Amino acid sequence: MSFASEFKEFALKGSVMDLAVGVIIGGAFGKIVDSLVGDVIMPVVGKVSGGLDFSNYFIPLAGQTATVLEEAKKQGAVLAYGNFITVALNFVILAFIIFLMVKQINRLKRAEPPAPPPPTPEDVVLLREIRDALNRGGKQG
Repeated sequence: MSFASEFKEFALKGSVMDLAVGVIIGGAFGKIVDSLVGDVIMPVVGKVSGGLDFSNYFIPLAGQTATVLEEAKKQGAVLAYGNFITVALNFVILAFIIFLMVKQINRLKRAEPPAPPPPTPEDVVLLREIRDALNRGGKQG
């Protein structure tokens, strides 16, 4: 089998295509969560906490005097822990949403009724009857 045909067979397998679709949708979903956190949740958190803006929380590592993160980055290294808080919040929200999705899928899978057990073979039923008859006979005597 040539390299090209082997690669074609690999790339066209259903699981590879499913993975590609999942990665693309996951990337788009990640952008939605980023917007949710950055444009909806963090402004509300900032308003509730007295106007805090986590995006500008940083520790200058090169003696910068700038008060805005972008300007401080231009002047040297910074420890931007505010961005980390935002990204961590993105992760928690994304993980929670995925948890809810997996939980719902598992619930739907369990909702399918189980298949009825196969009928007991006739020889097994007969052997059980013989066993029960012997047990009854031994207890009477």
